[in-house]
Amino acid sequence: MSARMPERLELVCPAGTPAALRVAVRAGADSVYVGFRDETNARNFPGLNFSREELAEAVAFAHRHGVRVFVAVNTFPRAGEQELWHRAVDDALALGADALILADLGLACYARRRHPEARLHLSVQASAANPEAIALFRELAGIRRVVLPRVLTVGEIRALTEAIDVETEVFVLGGLCVMAEGRCLLSSYVTGRSPNMNGVCSPAEDVRYAEEEGMLVTRLGPVTVNRFGPGEPAGYPTLCKGRFLACGRASYLFEEPVSLSALEVLPALARAGVRAVKIEGRQRGRAYIEKVIRTVRAAAEAVAAGRPVPAVDLHELTEGGRETVGAYDKRWR
Repeated sequence: MSARMPERLELVCPAGTPAALRVAVRAGADSVYVGFRDETNARNFPGLNFSREELAEAVAFAHRHGVRVFVAVNTFPRAGEQELWHRAVDDALALGADALILADLGLACYARRRHPEARLHLSVQASAANPEAIALFRELAGIRRVVLPRVLTVGEIRALTEAIDVETEVFVLGGLCVMAEGRCLLSSYVTGRSPNMNGVCSPAEDVRYAEEEGMLVTRLGPVTVNRFGPGEPAGYPTLCKGRFLACGRASYLFEEPVSLSALEVLPALARAGVRAVKIEGRQRGRAYIEKVIRTVRAAAEAVAAGRPVPAVDLHELTEGGRETVGAYDKRWR
């Protein structure tokens, strides 16, 4: 199929808590994505996510304002313990979710078999980045939308969109994962838990901060992840963004702390046939949620009207105080 520029980019926004969901809805989200308070979603942190009762109330509130709710069930079920994930699929749809965001092919097939009318989206955790992989999920599980990994250029996204009969959604703002989504095991080497299986990267209970010789030292379990000098921005200690000693020199071996900010390429993404743009940040606070949604909404409205994207400065909200367009134009390392 050929890529078509959508009349208006759908804005898919994070909601880590019921309070954040209400802020997101009022700030201009078209859709919000949420998760249950367990291992079935990839943001399984203390203080985040929704109980069944909270989700029912959230869906009712969002629908009153014309906003859709997507439920992420995007971790991979453990062998022989699928019941938790099956229950999440069944409950989310029973409570009125407009779509499920799934990563595991088996779970997606279960959802299609039990709920043939349900709208299913393929999570970025599935790391599906070629027409054959996406076509397989569509054929076997009826996937209607794919959230593309953050490793593709705009040109590659255009070619992919033209080759598939599935809507595409891409991240434009927020955290940037250096690993191929759904394939990272770094956290499990140190803590025994990973985002893919347990929904948590660098779990908070394994994180330690200490003052040593005038420096802020961050550790994950027994591993020193970074040392920050006075006034140096300190990010959350994930291994992929750690500064390690190698060949006698301390450096960021995988990726420097930096956030994705790709609003400048929104017109190109729209021309490439992208249907929806997504903001990362279910772990972020309400003030962050409101500001970034209003900013991205203004940018999307400008694209729809054929106007230039407004210049914005989200410097104070980015990780490490730095931004990147990411792989969209290959300036990302």
